[in-house]
Amino acid sequence: MSLLHKYLEKTEFSSYEDFRRNFRLIIPDNFNFAYDVLDVYAEQEPQRCALVWTDDTHKQDMRLTFEQLQKSCNRLANLFRQQGIGKGDPILLVLKGRHEFWPALLALHKLGAIAIPATHMLKKHDLSYRLENANVRGVIAVCSDDLLEQIELAEEESQAQLKCKIAVGSKRPGWLNYDEELAKQSDIFVSPPRIERNQNSDIMLIYFTSGTAGFPKMVAHNFIYPLAHIITAKYWQGVEEGGLHYTVADTGWAKAVWGKIYGQWLAGSAVFVYDYDKFEAGHLLNEIIRNKVTSFCAPPTIYRFLVKEELSNYDLSCLRSVVVAGEPLNPEVYNRFLEKTGLPLKEAYGQTEMVASIANWPWIEAKPGSMGKPSPGYQVELLDAEGNKVELGEEGEMCLRTDQQLPPGIFLGYHRDEQLTNSVWHDGYYHTGDVAWQDEEGYLWFVGRADDVIKSSGYRIGPFEVESVLMQHPAVTECAITGVPDPVRGQIVKATIVLSRGYVASEELKRELQSFVKENTAPYKYPRVVEFVEAMPKTISGKIRRVALREEDE
Repeated sequence: MSLLHKYLEKTEFSSYEDFRRNFRLIIPDNFNFAYDVLDVYAEQEPQRCALVWTDDTHKQDMRLTFEQLQKSCNRLANLFRQQGIGKGDPILLVLKGRHEFWPALLALHKLGAIAIPATHMLKKHDLSYRLENANVRGVIAVCSDDLLEQIELAEEESQAQLKCKIAVGSKRPGWLNYDEELAKQSDIFVSPPRIERNQNSDIMLIYFTSGTAGFPKMVAHNFIYPLAHIITAKYWQGVEEGGLHYTVADTGWAKAVWGKIYGQWLAGSAVFVYDYDKFEAGHLLNEIIRNKVTSFCAPPTIYRFLVKEELSNYDLSCLRSVVVAGEPLNPEVYNRFLEKTGLPLKEAYGQTEMVASIANWPWIEAKPGSMGKPSPGYQVELLDAEGNKVELGEEGEMCLRTDQQLPPGIFLGYHRDEQLTNSVWHDGYYHTGDVAWQDEEGYLWFVGRADDVIKSSGYRIGPFEVESVLMQHPAVTECAITGVPDPVRGQIVKATIVLSRGYVASEELKRELQSFVKENTAPYKYPRVVEFVEAMPKTISGKIRRVALREEDE
């Protein structure tokens, strides 16, 4: 059975109001996910499935039990300890979708070390920035293209004092080979007394944000952060006891811990991992069916491609819950997915700095395009530039009130950057930097990043509302709305568009799309500039980098 009863005062709720009022975490002293979840399952139900992993490149399948994961975790913890890695040491994990990510993350938890997941797409300069700013003491990385070489160059550039480098899938001078070294270690780990393992307030995990603007920030989370993801997994993603959950995410992105380990295991679900190099919508659908995935989470980008498929050819009856997050969901995608599958997409809002803080919960009717309603413990207020609450229907920055209580799973701050932390977290509020409005029923609607909102001839135009209209046109697969400088209007609206198969860029199509926007929303919002592109600039998490489009125009 799941472990929810150990960490929740109440697990089932009759309504959204009941959920908001009565959801409470039971937080023990010195909580450690590796000891208190992995080891408990391994001891009580050793053959229980924890992870189902499939590799698209080599056509490998693997089904790992909690007992198997515990043994790998213990071996790796012993190896880290042998190499001088201990409590508080920051370790960089660059493991793509490899199954080694799970024992590596858990081994670091057991040691009280700090895990820093990162994407394999980073180059020397990116890696050097991370090694230096986080004072990284060790690296475990997969052999992928020239990644290991880039890490070596970054080590030299940053003059990092690394205690160890472990390579997965490679025998390289200066690196320990993962498989060979683990084989030498005992699968029994001698743990320190509970009180010496870690404090709940210690840093457990640091994520460098994907960085739509500026240098990435170091978001620090403590050891009770995994418990808050019960909200994410059980009550938003809809994971089931004995089910199989699949979140589409690289392990270098925070969405991986949202959907690939913490909340899912606590709620009694195994996790599915599909490790692929190139996304193919048909292949992904086939893997969901073949492995009988019961709950599924992906960013809007994935769903935009899925609805282009002939979904009637796929039997998706195994799916009982489908959710979406990462960026706003266009209502057109919601409607088309519902029409083709009968499954309503449940949207949510969150950041690397928190867990799911707003969502379409089981007890409320989803409104296409709305983020939903706030999570328990998350007091969301919309404030204007002067810090005053805005009226219903008016736009304001989403801010989380923190002077009365800290919301579950909110970050500790930006590691080693007090000034940056204080710039967004002050006067009893954490400022998300995102703009939204609220309707009379309490649903929140995303407008855009505060710096994405376009001001043209006195009008305030949210990119998302124009993008949602364009997404209704069959010629549009993806689009991004940005503001470009204009001497008369201050800014004008520009649409950057990826066309659907079968459509060709032309002046006639530009005019058609401009007219389409005018006909379906306020005419002042129409894009005066339209550019067709082959692909969008994106972060590793799949978010469109509007800042890159703006910089290009400037």
